[in-house]
Amino acid sequence: MKSSRRKAIPAEEFDRVFEGGKDLTQHLDLASAKARHPTQRINVDVPKDLLSKVDQEAARIGVPRTSLIKIWISEKLDRLGTAA
Repeated sequence: MKSSRRKAIPAEEFDRVFEGGKDLTQHLDLASAKARHPTQRINVDVPKDLLSKVDQEAARIGVPRTSLIKIWISEKLDRLGTAA
């Protein structure tokens, strides 16, 4: 992506900015970014009380519900020795 907004910086400076918690988007070519793993959308029916508990935990650790569910599935598969 050719943009006047995007500025290339050395890796050391990129790391310093990242570790400082500052915005790096001006240094990223988001137009050419690709997901590493293809995704598949699924639907899962979950009781409301269970979903409420999932939402509480997601809020507690500050992640979206779907991210928490993916983390938990991945952790379970890792414990079972199944490659994700």
